[in-house]
Amino acid sequence: MKEILRRALTGAVYIILLLSAIFLSSDAFDFLFMTFGLACLYEYKRLVHLKGYYIFAAYLGLWWAFIYLVHDQILINILMFITLAIDIYLLIYLFTNKQKSFSTFQKFLIGLFYIGGGCIFLTMIPYKNDAFAKLLIMGIFILIWVNDSFAYIVGKTMGRTKLYSVVSPKKTIEGTVGGFIFALGAAYIMATHEQIIGPWQWMILAGVIVVTGSLGDLIESKLKRSAGVKDSGAILPGHGGMLDRLDSLVFAAPFAYLTLNIFTYVS
Repeated sequence: MKEILRRALTGAVYIILLLSAIFLSSDAFDFLFMTFGLACLYEYKRLVHLKGYYIFAAYLGLWWAFIYLVHDQILINILMFITLAIDIYLLIYLFTNKQKSFSTFQKFLIGLFYIGGGCIFLTMIPYKNDAFAKLLIMGIFILIWVNDSFAYIVGKTMGRTKLYSVVSPKKTIEGTVGGFIFALGAAYIMATHEQIIGPWQWMILAGVIVVTGSLGDLIESKLKRSAGVKDSGAILPGHGGMLDRLDSLVFAAPFAYLTLNIFTYVS
């Protein structure tokens, strides 16, 4: 009972902090996720045993450049494709059975673009036609939360078939499918409130976020398993580390950003 209460209180504080930043101002939202990114990078450094602090300087430089200075879409697309390339490399790592050890340079690049790039594109998502689309970014958070919550509930009550037991023994196919279905339902409901994209686009976006977010969760699980730890940190009582909380969002963000840009191009 104490553990459930602790998880609930920590989750409530996290949600209040997030909502406050979103509805206060775009700058507050940017600063919040810059800070979250630093926390995730710190935990990542410990997981992969990356020494030094130069990755923080590189992340802050990349963040400052692409959030406040770079407005050229070509340069943004280059960053997006580098980030997606690193994410695809991590997917190969996820499904490779052989033990993989990264070089120091590889650890640096993965951390900078998997986490740093993910946080940057998560921050870029709400900006539509120079306006800060609060409900759009809230919708993306809701999709992740609905998927995670109902994947857990359905998995606990109906789960029988393991999804990928080598990496995450508790996740089931039934739970994953249940989370996906409920996320699609949430996307349809949100389409009636936030019409910056259409109903079918919301459904497609939900599919992209749920699939890539679930893969991001598995990737972080494999990094933790390789490091021999249960959680990436202990900053969030009952939830583990910040990376444990944001692994799905960070990995899904560049894919969601690409999807939204395709919608804009097609329309």
